Amino acid sequence: MSRANGVPGSRLPSEDGDICPVCKSSRYLNPNMRFLVNPECYHKMCESCVDRIFSHGPAPCPVAGCGRTLRKPRFRKQTFEDIHIEREIDIRKRIAAIFNRRESEFSTLLNYNNYLETVEDLTFNLIHNIDVPATEAKLTNYARQNASTISHNAALSTQESTSLEARRVADKEAVRLRREAALAEEEDERKEREEGKKEVMRRLAEGGEGTDADTIVKEAQKVTLKKSSARRTAAEKSRLLQTQLPQSQIDDPFAPPPTTTNTTTTTTSSSTLSSPSSSNTLTIKGLKPTLPPTTPSNSHSHSHSPPYDPFAGLSLHPTYYSLPSNSDPNYPNPWLDKARTDAQITAGGYDVREYYARTMHEAFCGLAVFVQEEMAGREESLEKGVASEAAAAAAAAAGR
Repeated sequence: MSRANGVPGSRLPSEDGDICPVCKSSRYLNPNMRFLVNPECYHKMCESCVDRIFSHGPAPCPVAGCGRTLRKPRFRKQTFEDIHIEREIDIRKRIAAIFNRRESEFSTLLNYNNYLETVEDLTFNLIHNIDVPATEAKLTNYARQNASTISHNAALSTQESTSLEARRVADKEAVRLRREAALAEEEDERKEREEGKKEVMRRLAEGGEGTDADTIVKEAQKVTLKKSSARRTAAEKSRLLQTQLPQSQIDDPFAPPPTTTNTTTTTTSSSTLSSPSSSNTLTIKGLKPTLPPTTPSNSHSHSHSPPYDPFAGLSLHPTYYSLPSNSDPNYPNPWLDKARTDAQITAGGYDVREYYARTMHEAFCGLAVFVQEEMAGREESLEKGVASEAAAAAAAAAGR
C-alpha cells in the first residue's frame, strides 16, 4: 500500500529524489540509473540526460528557471546525501585553496584569529548568497594580488603531505620488516633447539667412559644460548640498517621554505587586497613584515630584526643604585673574605657579587612602599564597609 493510504514507512520514488527532473525517469523502473550534479548550479539529473545534452559542448541547464551554462566534464557523482552540504563543502574547499595563510605568517595570535574570522565571513556570504558579486570580487582581487604567496603555501602543503605519506609508508615497511624478522628468529630458534636435542641424543647414544648425562645437557644448553645471543645481535643490527632511510627520501615537513625571489614584497603590517578607491577592498592586518632576499647590493640597506626578548623590553637593571659589573669592590666582611678564598665555596660557582646584588635589592625594594598610607586607605575602606552594613541593617529594620 502507498503512503497516501495511511501505511507508515512507505515512500514514493519522487519523495526520495529518485526521479530525473529532465526526462522524468525513475530509479524504480531503472535500478542502474546514476545521478550526477554540476557544481555550477547543483541541479541533479541522470547520466543519460547529461550525455544527451552536453556531449556536443556547453549548454544551458535544462532545469526550469536556471539557465546557467554547464559543461559535461564538471559533472560528478554526488558525495553527500544533502545537496546543501555538498555545495558548502565545495565552497569551503575553494576558499581554503585561496586563503591558505598560516599562523606563522602573523605577528600575534589575535591577528591570525581576525584573519580566520574574515575568511569565515566571506564563506558565510557565499553559502547563504549574501552580497555574492562583492564577495566574488574580493576573492578575485585577493587571488590576483597574492598569487605568489598562494602558490608558495600550496607547494609547502603539498610537500608536507608528501613527506607525511613517505613517513607513513616507511613506518609501515619497518613494521613489516620487524614482523618478518621476528618470525625468522622464532624459526631459527626452533631449528637450533631441534639440532641441540639431536646432538644431545647422539652424544648420549655414543656413551663412553667419563661421560655424564647432566654435563652433556649443560654443555648443549650453553652452546644453544651462545648461538641465540649471537643471532639476536646480528638480527638487531640488520634491522637497524634496514629501517634507516636516506634523508633525501623523507624531507622534514617543518623545515624552512627555500628562499625565492618574489616580484612583490610586503613591508607593512597589513596587506591590502585591492586599491583604496575600489569598494571591494579587503585588508588583512597583522602580517609579519617580510624583506626581499639579501643580495650583495642591498645587504646593508635592510636592518635585521632584533633578537627575541622574553621580557618584551622590560629592563631588569636597578634604578636606585648601581653595582660593579666586572670588579669586586672588596667590601670588608670576614665571611666574604672567606668566600673569596675557600675552595669549597668557589668550586660551586659562587660569586661575592651575588651577595652584593641581593643585599642592595633587599635594602632598596621597600623604598616605594608607604605602609602608613596603605594602612590609612585600608582603614577608610573598612569604615565605609561598616557604615554601609549599618545602613542596610537600619533599612531592613524600618521595612519591618
